[in-house]
Amino acid sequence: MPQIQINTTQTADTYDKSPSKKRTPGDRNIYGVSIGVICLESYFPKPPGHIKNPSGLSFPVLYHTIKGATVQKLINAPDDDLRDLFITAAKDLVREGARAITSSCGFSALYQTELAAAVDVPVFASSLIQIPLVWNMTGCKAPVGVLTANSKGLTPAHFAAVGATDIPVEIQGMEDQPEFSTVILKNQRTDMDLQRIEDEVLDAARKLLARAPNIKSLVLECTDMPPYAYRIQEETALPVFDLTTLATMAHNATTPLRYKDRFPD
Repeated sequence: MPQIQINTTQTADTYDKSPSKKRTPGDRNIYGVSIGVICLESYFPKPPGHIKNPSGLSFPVLYHTIKGATVQKLINAPDDDLRDLFITAAKDLVREGARAITSSCGFSALYQTELAAAVDVPVFASSLIQIPLVWNMTGCKAPVGVLTANSKGLTPAHFAAVGATDIPVEIQGMEDQPEFSTVILKNQRTDMDLQRIEDEVLDAARKLLARAPNIKSLVLECTDMPPYAYRIQEETALPVFDLTTLATMAHNATTPLRYKDRFPD
């Protein structure tokens, strides 16, 4: 990995790839990975920026797909059996070498507590876990805007699981957007018009801002939205937080840079 410029005279070394002092060398199947992703099974396109498209990420990831676990199942009929499959997947990813665990769907927030208790590495099951952080970052004085795949499926239990019960939020869903709903929510086909998806996500952001002009930030629940975060921020002029920004932070926390032991001249 190339050196990273800190300023005109100070640089950072490459990532320390030596085994962690807390681990015994030889205890992992795969080395050099920071983030493990529990994946639902879906076959529509995932452009760069989606957590299931590693070409848009700046760090190595491991994937574990739960066969038969769909977007529809997680949103509309989550149950204990699905939770147990998530826990098994998290344990497998840690055994393989992942240093932190996330998932490919923000509705996995429902399993945040159980997943975090099941493994000994950081777990951020959903981008919604950022809501308390964003609330504090913006002065605790304005609701946090949430763009979600399905506002009807996003329940108080999801917010409680990420510690956001008492934080005011303004929610806008995508369930009424034709292309998004047909492909992602209803799984009626796998081909997808990415330009239409972008237009629909921006339309949802505009509707949210028109209805709640006092929001100071946006959290994107859905992992299909980060590819359009730049456009959302450009359109709304608000800071945008999503799973990709969160995964990048978790990567940096679990695989920090080792800086050169010197001061700038």
